[in-house]
Amino acid sequence: MRPSVTPQPVRYLYFHPVRVLICPDKFAGTLTASQVAAAVAEGWHETAPRDETVLRPLSDGGPGFVDVLGSALGGRRLPVDTVDPLGRPTRGEVLLVDDAEPTRGGRQNAKITAYVESAQACGLHLLSKAERDVNAATSYGLGLLLAAAVESGAGEVVVGLGGSAVNDAGAGMLAALGAAPVDVSGYALPYGGAPLITATGLAAEPRLRRVRLVAATDVDNPLVGLHGASNVYGPQKGATREDVLRLDAALDHFAGVLEQAFGVPDLRTLPGGGAAGGIGAALLALGGRVVSGIGLVTGLIGLEEQLDAADLVITGEGSFDHQSLRGKVVAGIAHGARDRGLPCVVIAGRNETGYREAAAAGVTETYALIEHFGSEERALAEPARGLREVAARLAGQWSR
Repeated sequence: MRPSVTPQPVRYLYFHPVRVLICPDKFAGTLTASQVAAAVAEGWHETAPRDETVLRPLSDGGPGFVDVLGSALGGRRLPVDTVDPLGRPTRGEVLLVDDAEPTRGGRQNAKITAYVESAQACGLHLLSKAERDVNAATSYGLGLLLAAAVESGAGEVVVGLGGSAVNDAGAGMLAALGAAPVDVSGYALPYGGAPLITATGLAAEPRLRRVRLVAATDVDNPLVGLHGASNVYGPQKGATREDVLRLDAALDHFAGVLEQAFGVPDLRTLPGGGAAGGIGAALLALGGRVVSGIGLVTGLIGLEEQLDAADLVITGEGSFDHQSLRGKVVAGIAHGARDRGLPCVVIAGRNETGYREAAAAGVTETYALIEHFGSEERALAEPARGLREVAARLAGQWSR
């Protein structure tokens, strides 16, 4: 006689989908932050279609600042005719966002905040390598964008700084606002940073209608000195060693002109003054305040809540190097992931950061498209494909 067997209940294993937060910066010269995020999500779903991917493309104030905020906040985009660093016509836009504030009587007061991206008029990407002339490049186009924001009725203007081709301490921007730097004879100076060595004052008060100014920047460099705008960022804009010395002296002199005109002391050494070729210093002279670009963007789009709900974070940028860990997108995201005990993976075009340095910032793993393809040429030619393939491989490792 067979022994009776008690049927055992069937046990099913349920695997919860992984929630992946994808929040990259742009890959400069190839893909926008939105395109990077989309490619990573597509590659992930090729391997793990049931997982949830949350896309939050980011900017630290440089190229893509207005696009990222416009996608997250809505608002109205105001087209503006402006000029590039060489004075050639180009198009930009101002993002206008209405913020309703409750009053005692229950009514709503409309407050307009304008978001302006300096790179739309001053961006290095607007020039070919042969066109880069850091001595003469001007921020005049940014002044036109800022003037349009003021005329729109905005009470506060947030200026994203980064990725610029200029080194004129905002002199061109001031000229567009009616406050051109002048020489001892009262004549307006030519555009660019080099002529500022002869500046003695400003032609008039800038036309700003008492708007509040905010500089959203990815760097904390001062205006002048060894860590200033000319020394650190001048060479990547085409400056020779002689140019750097000339421009640093010119900006040091012009800082004194701005201090006298606006009564702001220590303008040469204030953190963030060296942002975007010294535009940060001009905004500080105008009474503006400097904030972290990545901190501002993550706060506006609610990224903290998304980090709280994530299982894995993927971020990245075109070049992951020593500058990436100084206030840029990757640093901000990695720190937020580290504080929550979340794994953080960086996908970059190239990786020039050491393992220990990256790990200390909160980065778990790093992947580079150049290593994936085996050549820089293919990485630049097919970045979206590389992102999809790397993300598909990542999903095989991290998905449940």
